[in-house]
Amino acid sequence: MAFITKKDRSKERFSLLLLDLEEHYFEQHTAYNLTARGPEANRRTSGSLKICSKSIIFEPDDAVKPILKILLKDCKGIGAVEERGHNPFTESKPACILIETKQIYLIKEENMVAPYKYERGEKKVTFQLEVPGKTEDIVQILLQLHRASCLDKLGDQTAMVAAILQSRLARTCFDKNSFQHVTENPHMECVAEMVSPLVTNAGHVCITDCNLYFQPMNSYPDSVVQIGLHSVRRIYKRRHGLRPLGLEVFCTENDLCSDIYLKFYSTKERDELYYYIATFLENHIAECTAESYMLQWQRGHISNYQYLLHLNNLADRSVNDLSQYPVFPWVISDYSSTQLDLLNPASFRDLSKPIGALNTERLERLLERYRDMPEPHFMYGSHYSSPGYVLFYLVRVAPEHMLCLQNGRFDQADRMFNSVGETWKNCLEGGTDFKELIPEFYGSDSSFLKNLLGLNLGRRQGGGRVENVELPPWASDPDDFLEKMRLALECQYVSEHLHEWIDLIFGYKQRGSEAVAAHNVFHPFTYEGGVDCDSIEDPDQKIAMLTQILEFGQTPRQLFVTPHPQRITPRFHNLSATPSLSSSELSPLSPSMESFEDLTEESKKMAWSNMNKLALQSCHKIHKEAVTGIAVALSGDSIFSTSQDSTLKMFSKENGLQRSVSFSNMALSSCLMLPDDKIVVCSSWDNNVYFYSIAYGRRQDTLMGHDDAVSHICWRDDKLYTASWDSTVKIWKCVADDISSNKRTQFDLLAEFEHEAGVNTLDLSPAGTLLATGTKEGTLTLWDIASPLPLNQLTCHSGKIHQVAFSPDSRHILSVGEDSCLVVTDVQTGMLIATVHAEQEQRCFCWDGNTVLSGGMSGDLSVWDLLSSKVIHKIPAHSGAVTCMWMNEQCSTIITGGVDKQIILWKPEY
Repeated sequence: MAFITKKDRSKERFSLLLLDLEEHYFEQHTAYNLTARGPEANRRTSGSLKICSKSIIFEPDDAVKPILKILLKDCKGIGAVEERGHNPFTESKPACILIETKQIYLIKEENMVAPYKYERGEKKVTFQLEVPGKTEDIVQILLQLHRASCLDKLGDQTAMVAAILQSRLARTCFDKNSFQHVTENPHMECVAEMVSPLVTNAGHVCITDCNLYFQPMNSYPDSVVQIGLHSVRRIYKRRHGLRPLGLEVFCTENDLCSDIYLKFYSTKERDELYYYIATFLENHIAECTAESYMLQWQRGHISNYQYLLHLNNLADRSVNDLSQYPVFPWVISDYSSTQLDLLNPASFRDLSKPIGALNTERLERLLERYRDMPEPHFMYGSHYSSPGYVLFYLVRVAPEHMLCLQNGRFDQADRMFNSVGETWKNCLEGGTDFKELIPEFYGSDSSFLKNLLGLNLGRRQGGGRVENVELPPWASDPDDFLEKMRLALECQYVSEHLHEWIDLIFGYKQRGSEAVAAHNVFHPFTYEGGVDCDSIEDPDQKIAMLTQILEFGQTPRQLFVTPHPQRITPRFHNLSATPSLSSSELSPLSPSMESFEDLTEESKKMAWSNMNKLALQSCHKIHKEAVTGIAVALSGDSIFSTSQDSTLKMFSKENGLQRSVSFSNMALSSCLMLPDDKIVVCSSWDNNVYFYSIAYGRRQDTLMGHDDAVSHICWRDDKLYTASWDSTVKIWKCVADDISSNKRTQFDLLAEFEHEAGVNTLDLSPAGTLLATGTKEGTLTLWDIASPLPLNQLTCHSGKIHQVAFSPDSRHILSVGEDSCLVVTDVQTGMLIATVHAEQEQRCFCWDGNTVLSGGMSGDLSVWDLLSSKVIHKIPAHSGAVTCMWMNEQCSTIITGGVDKQIILWKPEY
């Protein structure tokens, strides 16, 4: 559970949750509460006196006695008095603090978490410090805080308390005796606040070359918090109170709860600390992009649950901030059946619609109000995520948070989280209830569904006590309920439609005209940038506005501005067998229908898993200029290469150079082998394409089809695709049998695709239905072969694109360019989903969809793991840029060519 901290403090009665919202805990003193009533032994209660910015709290050592809380604004008098005996000649007793108040809160009486009790009426409360010499100082502090609490305007109160807080922080500094090692070198020190749900705690931050430290001003809950920099796995900048002041640090990869959340007083200090920590995380920025996680999710490397957690993190959602708590979708709509059928689409909620649009009748009423509403327009009067909604779900495990949020009270019994089915029904039918779920519904800890603390949460109108949450009939117990919720979240239907919900919450349907069309419009103040609090001059108005927004809830930061691609779901298997969900029910494919990968696929996997173990087989220096293209006969006996020296060379590993042919005095740019193994096709800078007959040892034919250099060619199903610097790609009828049989070839132009710049590269999808092209200006265009109009077009590089290639499953396109970036684009949506910044320009590559083997300007070959955006291995190869690369179908042989005029043969070693 996100609310269960890593250090168990269940035996402690005092917590910062006893303070009011935005209140600060300054210091504590051992003291005694003195009373004039009762037996002598009971007139002196030992405990701890807490001095806070808005209240005085006394925690008795005796856990049976209630904690006393006195609001400073309720006080009529605060002073120091000396208690004298009846004999005027005897010594006076130590000075005491006398507080006159009109109200006292009694909290945790009998050590039970329950709604606060009140004692109203004129009261005099006396405290005696264990160290009497501090009495006068404490009285002066309390008088100063009392003056702040009695100011007429809330803004003035807040400003005075802030000044007192900053004065206290300025008088202290980080205690370097807390360093783990005497050799540590501090890098920076500043003041900040440690954030946890509903509370903050001020103190000093210090970062050294080894550790990050936070030292609370009040030494609560620990004197120092220490995090080793080498244990940090993720860091996120956060908005806190609508301002860019937060920083959250995680020492785990997938944990919901962070190790520390800090709120700074200036963005500059936050950013300095962020970038210092980031230096310890290799490729940190690239690893934590939404596009990187999207690619992992699309390919099934992370689950739906993990992906949603990552998106929430990137969108400023944190379990430490209840106004921005992680949001998860309702996915199941059936809470009445005895069996849950995950193969029936009717069991699921429509993920393409927000909660408020699921009920057509309710939506019509909301739209009618929306159309008649003056500016600003919004469809829903409440949000899908807010502090109140989070604690609605979690009150059984976080009762003190609910009491803190609601001024010491629980909600009315009938309005509490009593039943999953009732809650879902109210979300569908209620006029103001549009809430989504929280991650705990898809976790493994079911305690939030059970009243394990024995809380008295009240009685419902029917007379029944509020106890455990009522579950759907298809769940045998809370653990079974969560297990089925997890199965539902990961099932095929949800995996195929989850991108639609992401579009609403994190994506392009979150704002603007798309949000209006999707009936997904909330109050403007809930959106990032919807209100600039710093521009509001009136302090009272600013605080009221901020409080309203934080209580109402906030829309996540927008992560995507184009449609989110769908997940690749070729087949799904059962995650686990349960009595109510058998294996056959969970898997839409029966075992007889499942396909097994053939030996070729297995050999490909084996080769790619060993791509970091490439072994050099042989080197051949047969050209006078840079090598531009490589083609290999099906038998593997003959290798053909083109070069800027204008020649086509034929050679073999065993016999060396066998032929050398020149078609013109201009450079050749690429080559390919027709499938009959009889013709080599070469493109040239002289605007032509040449067909070379291996059997006859001569030029068989020439295609003169462009007005500038032909940069790249592809062939598929008797069609030749030519890319040119004249800004066109042309498709020609090119029958391989006609060319190889020495017949006169008729090159009929079948289609022409216009571009705005010279085309430098192209690639066909494995099925031959889609074409990807890359231009000199960095534009990637996706074409349907059957249509002259582009499907998608985006400028994904800031310079020339060297190469583009589809993934084997045709879901993605990888491109490399002059800007030293590797860019992955989603074919379905045309969305740029990953950008990897290389240390140097990459000129060519081969890839399997996850791993990339690329050749760079330095001559090295690099093996990339795209999912982590990292180079996992580098292989020294050429003495200059690697300019072309060929790989056989089994991925067991790689041939590279370079500016150094060499051709190198490689094999992965198993």
